[in-house]
Amino acid sequence: MSATEILLGSAPRVDRGAIDLDSLRRVLYREPARSPVVLEDGVGDEELTPAAVLFPIVRRSREPTVLLTQRTAHLKDHPGQISFPGGRCESADGSPADTALREADEEIGLSSAHIEIAGYLPEYLTSTGFRVTPVVAMITPPFELRLDAFEVEEAFEVPLSFLLDPANHQQHSLHYRGKLRHYYAMPYGDYFIWGATAGMIMSLYRALEASAP
Repeated sequence: MSATEILLGSAPRVDRGAIDLDSLRRVLYREPARSPVVLEDGVGDEELTPAAVLFPIVRRSREPTVLLTQRTAHLKDHPGQISFPGGRCESADGSPADTALREADEEIGLSSAHIEIAGYLPEYLTSTGFRVTPVVAMITPPFELRLDAFEVEEAFEVPLSFLLDPANHQQHSLHYRGKLRHYYAMPYGDYFIWGATAGMIMSLYRALEASAP
């Protein structure tokens, strides 16, 4: 993997079939790393705010799923978008994992008792000013969620196999800050998964494809 990976670089279109969580663990970094990074289209030279998200993979008996949230429409950052639980790193947080666990508890009431940190994906630099560490975790059900009504409109799950299937990876563009920006999207039913969330899913997809025989 190169020192800097551009988000919209080409990705192999290979169907992985059943998802092996042990193989998934092996492609993750054991510790947060500042290199390599994934650059979202439109990232400039401004100082970026450290942040972290929890990439929660739920061990469902039928197949693994990914737990996602829909943000409320009135929020300043990314209103109404589909996202992972997460946010800015606070001074009291000892690590990106601490940030991700704290945010998951605050946003959706997901207890750390159900969470096992599996590893980390490359840092993801957003055009909206954040340097995000994706913390991948295995979630053991059953669990109950308690949504923060101010921040979270809804929580839902999507099969991991759907998100990692290249047939579901779309490329779109929009004008933002006077320039044409390109981004990935993975529509799922009524949910439009795009932007940084889709970009971090693509990071996992690329890591798995790079490790394939």
